[in-house]
Amino acid sequence: MGKREEKEEKKLEKWRDAGKLGSEVLAYAKKIVKPEMPLLEIAEQVEKKISNLKVKSAFPINLSINEIAAHSSPLYNDIDKAHGLLKVDIGVSIDGHISDNAFSIDLTPEQKYKDLILASEYALKEAIKIIRPGIMLMEVGRIIQDTIATYNVASVRNLSGHELKPWHLHSGLTIPNYDNGNTTKLKQGMTLAIEPFATTGGGIVQDGKPSGIYKFQKHESVRDTNARKILNFIEKEYKELPFSARWLVKKFGTRALFSLRLLEQAGALHHFKQLVEKTKAPVSQAEHTILVTEKGCEVLTKQ
Repeated sequence: MGKREEKEEKKLEKWRDAGKLGSEVLAYAKKIVKPEMPLLEIAEQVEKKISNLKVKSAFPINLSINEIAAHSSPLYNDIDKAHGLLKVDIGVSIDGHISDNAFSIDLTPEQKYKDLILASEYALKEAIKIIRPGIMLMEVGRIIQDTIATYNVASVRNLSGHELKPWHLHSGLTIPNYDNGNTTKLKQGMTLAIEPFATTGGGIVQDGKPSGIYKFQKHESVRDTNARKILNFIEKEYKELPFSARWLVKKFGTRALFSLRLLEQAGALHHFKQLVEKTKAPVSQAEHTILVTEKGCEVLTKQ
C-alpha cells in the first residue's frame, strides 16, 4: 500500500470510528430521554457521554420540539422540558471527521405522532437502499418524497441532507428530500448525511427565534479584549464546526454572551435561527451518515 492509499485508509478509519461512536451516543440518548425531562439535562448527559468516549461534539445537540424542525439547542439557563414530538440530532467529531445522526421520539401519552415518525424513518431506509455511485440527487429526493407521501404527509422541501468533509458539516452536495430535478450523480468515496423530514403541514420551514448556535465565519477585528480572546478560542477549538453559546458560558462565564453579540455584529460569527414549519405543524426527522461505496453504500451510524 502506497503512502496515499495509507493516508486515505486512515481517514476512512476515522469516518467509521466517528460513525460507530455517533450511533453509540444516539442509542444512549434514546435510553435516557423521558417526558418532562429538562432539555438542559438531556444535553448535559449526552455531552458527558461524548466526552467519556474521548471524542468531541461536531455540533451542539439539537433538541427540537413539535413544529421546530431543527437548530434548537438548550441555552445555559434553559428551563424547557421534553414533550410532544422531540427530534434528537447528534454529531460526533474525530479530528474533524464527522458523524451526524438523528431520531424522533413521541412523548405524548397517546402516541399521536407514531405514523409521522414512521414516515421519516422509512424514507431514510428507502433512500439508503438506492444509494450507489452514479445515482442522481433527484432520484434520492424522489424516493424520500414518495415514501413520505404514502403516509399522507409531506416531505419538508427546504431542509436537506448534505455532504460531509473534514471540519465541514455542510460541504459540497446538498441531498434533497424531494425531486428537485438535480441530475448531479453521487460518486464513490463521498460521505453523506441523509436526513428526511416529514410533516403534516405544507412542507416549508422558516426562521424562528435565535438558537444560541453559532459558527465561525471570518477573523474580524474587534476592540473588546474579551471578545478577541473568545474569537481566538472559537477559531482554534471549533474551526468551521457549529458551537453553543452554552459551551462558552461554561468556560468564560456569562460575559461570553456579550462577546458573542459583538462578534456577531462584526460579522465574525453566524448565529443560526431555529427552523420552524411555516404552518406550525409538527415535524419528524430521521438521519444516518453513509459512505458511498463501489456498489452501494455503507451506513456508518448503523446501530
